[in-house]
Amino acid sequence: MINSKRTFDFTLSFIMLFILLPLMIIIIISIVLFDRENPFFHQLRFGRYGKGFTILKYRTMNFQTLHGRSEFDLDPTNRVTTLGKFLRKTKLDELPQLINILKGDMSFVGPRPEVPYWTEYYPEKWKIVHEVRPGLTDPASIKFRNEEQLLAASSEPKWFYQHEILPQKLALGVDYVRNRSFWGDIKILWTTFKTILTK
Repeated sequence: MINSKRTFDFTLSFIMLFILLPLMIIIIISIVLFDRENPFFHQLRFGRYGKGFTILKYRTMNFQTLHGRSEFDLDPTNRVTTLGKFLRKTKLDELPQLINILKGDMSFVGPRPEVPYWTEYYPEKWKIVHEVRPGLTDPASIKFRNEEQLLAASSEPKWFYQHEILPQKLALGVDYVRNRSFWGDIKILWTTFKTILTK
């Protein structure tokens, strides 16, 4: 499955980058014009075998508010730009990760990569999760699609993430690693697509 999955990832990401290039350029120009910011956000994440890589996204927050917030942002909602809100809602901010997939840092489906800070918790679970490439989407992404709202509603968001959300994400990640299949990935991609359309 590993070789066929990588072939699928490479081929589909190449095709999507070719098709979506005009849209991606429009987004880049829009961020520069409306927000006057560097259009890209990049951050260290841990991937397969615990190897670090730079994840790419479109910038959705003001540059000043991002400084020093690489580990955990308790309430990002009031720092998101107007354009950023639209990009986040539609998940268009994730499009640059097609480059990560093309390079082999990521896959279309797999446990979402975390910043180094959070991989220090529950190391035995992360060891299993890091057996595969991290993904653009996974069952945890679908279940916690409203994660920001959940954290904003908590009086102790950092504690809530560490003790409630992260353990559930890791449990779903471990289950994915142990039961992954090509058709299972297709189902996750389709469910993600439907979730975005109905959100």
